[in-house]
Amino acid sequence: MLNRRATLAALAGAASLALTLSACGQKSEVSSEVSTVGIAMPTRASERWLTDGKSLVDDLNGKKYKTKLVYGEDDPKTQVSQIENLIKQGVDALIIAAIDAKSLNGVLQQAADADIPVISYDRLILGTKNVDYYVSFDNEMVGRLQARHIIAKLGLDDGKGPFNIELFAGSPDDNNTKYFFQGSMALLQPFLDSKQLVVPSGETKLDQITTLRWDGPTAQKRMSGILTKWYAGEEVDAVLSPYDGISRGVLSALTSDGYGSDSKPLPVITGQDAELESVKSIIAGQQSQTVYKDVRRLAGAAAEMVDDILDGRQPWIDNEGDYNNGVKVVPAVLLQPAGVDKSNYEVLVVDDYFTEDELK
Repeated sequence: MLNRRATLAALAGAASLALTLSACGQKSEVSSEVSTVGIAMPTRASERWLTDGKSLVDDLNGKKYKTKLVYGEDDPKTQVSQIENLIKQGVDALIIAAIDAKSLNGVLQQAADADIPVISYDRLILGTKNVDYYVSFDNEMVGRLQARHIIAKLGLDDGKGPFNIELFAGSPDDNNTKYFFQGSMALLQPFLDSKQLVVPSGETKLDQITTLRWDGPTAQKRMSGILTKWYAGEEVDAVLSPYDGISRGVLSALTSDGYGSDSKPLPVITGQDAELESVKSIIAGQQSQTVYKDVRRLAGAAAEMVDDILDGRQPWIDNEGDYNNGVKVVPAVLLQPAGVDKSNYEVLVVDDYFTEDELK
């Protein structure tokens, strides 16, 4: 059998010179029959990952590939076992959205030994040489869009303040967490330095504000504790939240504390992923903003990359230097996100992401 791993290495080495290199002659041996792609997603608990899984299956089936889709239900050990099973079943490629970015070294060595190329999907897999490509959104831009919304809503550029803000971040085992946070803080830090923004809890370091597994109830518990300890006689003006599920947890804590009335309005609350419940919350004037990442496009980009790899073509990439997983720089495709709030949520209907009836 043609060594796909060797072919990938040769293609990657030529990427900077020939990003649009096309295959010559006949299709490679590995694509002469119908190939099967293994897809490992993190959890069914998030609407977002259900959409990713379905979109990947649809796109790959449309390219005449078979698929095997599994969900790890936010358990790293389960995901490792599932990937091991996909390897034993003889899949021809793997698309993996990691639960724990550092837990896959061993199983991906098994993939390499079986000559199975690996695409890291949305979350960069860390600590292994055995990941071939990365497909995601511009994650620092996600954080910047959240920060820009807070800056605009509070009038910080006009010198208004001081305002109280609390900071939340994603799961500590997800590599994207640091990029979202870095993007946000690149814009918010000057206002913290000038005291236009104040964090009464004092929790401003990334390791103080992470939310394991991006879990809403965990965020709700932390927000409730902050309100009890630090906000006697004070009010929250803004919450930097990196994800809609966390935002909903924060909202639950705030409404339980009496926020949401004319005398005690809800703070500015950001989010990410444009989940239906949160978009409805935005329309209702509760959550303030979300970052729209059309994961159908992300799935399409991953499916196109798989097709290129298995057909012996050089995948198109747009970033060759920024995503180092600790062992190697992983070639990446990065899509652009967009901020959505009450003023422009109709873009989700225009894009057929939701219907008007769904948003009612």
